[in-house]
Amino acid sequence: MERPDVLERAKQGDQEAFAVLVDPQLARLDATARLILRDPDLARDAVQEGLIRAWRDLPRLREAHRFEAWLYRLTVNACFDLIRQRRRRPIEVELEASDAPVVPDHAAALIEAELIDRALGRLEPGHRAVVALHFLVGMPLTEVAATLRIPVGTAKSRLHHSLKTMRATVPPPGDPAPSTVSGGQLA
Repeated sequence: MERPDVLERAKQGDQEAFAVLVDPQLARLDATARLILRDPDLARDAVQEGLIRAWRDLPRLREAHRFEAWLYRLTVNACFDLIRQRRRRPIEVELEASDAPVVPDHAAALIEAELIDRALGRLEPGHRAVVALHFLVGMPLTEVAATLRIPVGTAKSRLHHSLKTMRATVPPPGDPAPSTVSGGQLA
C-alpha cells in the first residue's frame, strides 16, 4: 500500500490508516517530548495532545510529504503549551533512546545521562526543542526550522548557544569535577 494512499484514507477518517502513519514515529515523538519537558508523564500527555491535534487537523493537511515534520511541530507545540500551563520546569528526565542499542556499562550510562540531564536543564524549552529535533530525531537544521516555524538562522543560533551552554555544564573527559565534602570544602 502506497503512503499517499494511506494518508488519503486517514484524511477520510480511517483510524487504521492513521495508526499506520503514526506508529513508526511514536517512540521518537515521545523521546523528543521527554527531552523538551524533562518529565515522562508530561511527555506522554504532550504526544497524546499532538496526536489528537493531528487527527483533528489531518483533513486540512496540504503538503503530504511534510507529514512527519507537521506531526513533530504539533507535538513540540503541545510541549510548549504544557510548559505555559505548568509554569515550572520539572527536573526528572529519562534519557534513553528507544531505538538505541543496550549499553552494557550501566554506571557509565547513568553518569552520562546525569551529565546530559544537567546540561539540558540549563536550556530554555525552545532551545531544548532544537537540540532534541536535530540530535535525537536527526533532522537537518533547515527541517528543524521549518518544523518549529522559525528562521533557519534562529535554529542555528539556538543550537549554537545550546551547545555552548551544555559544554559549559559538562566537565571535559578525564577532568573530574570537584566534589563537595562535609563542611563545604572541595575534595
